[in-house]
Amino acid sequence: MKAHARLTACFEGGRTVLRELRSMAPLTLLPKRGTGATAVVHLVNSATSPLGGDELKLTIRVGAGASLRLSGVAATIALPGLHGEGSSSLVDIVVDDGGSLEYLPEPTVVTARARHAAVFRASLAPGAFLHTREVLVLGRAGERPGSLVTTQQVTRDSVPVLRQTLEIGDSALDASLAHLAGRRVLATDLVVGGPVVPEASGEWWSRTPLAAGGTLTTSLAPDAVTALRVFENP
Repeated sequence: MKAHARLTACFEGGRTVLRELRSMAPLTLLPKRGTGATAVVHLVNSATSPLGGDELKLTIRVGAGASLRLSGVAATIALPGLHGEGSSSLVDIVVDDGGSLEYLPEPTVVTARARHAAVFRASLAPGAFLHTREVLVLGRAGERPGSLVTTQQVTRDSVPVLRQTLEIGDSALDASLAHLAGRRVLATDLVVGGPVVPEASGEWWSRTPLAAGGTLTTSLAPDAVTALRVFENP
């Protein structure tokens, strides 16, 4: 299955307007009615995905002055293909000057024998704001995970803010203290364009200011609830 969903938010008449809202199964975009300054849209998987062989793409554009919150409503389950095919997903984001985007999907669960590649790519104007989160769960309960390669590429005014790639699925590497230390959940939280936050760390988490601006918080935990608690009360 190949699917490409599109979402464009613009600032018009003193409020954020959704100028383009194009879903394509399994990527379904559902706007939430409201009168606030921020437009709210929910991302729903309307079919089992990503399944081996799927190629999914989500394009998000936030215009100058617009404010958008896009959140998931259920976990993404990466599943193997019938003949061992891999799957891929791309989230491609552009936020113009003065625009604001919160992209907060639900966790991605990498099931046994799945082979998934995920790319998150964001281009931000100098005065743009971005808050995004990624939560990776290594297999369902009692299950060894398949393989996952996840890449994050974020630039601001064409200057790299964050470029990192993580590979999951090698049991020896995942157990290493230099990698995931045997933890089942890895969560990252990225904020670019917000207030300056000092570096900090605790048991199995760290918060790091980035050289080109922004803050990256990383958490390792045995479950998603524990991992996310760090972001709420670091």
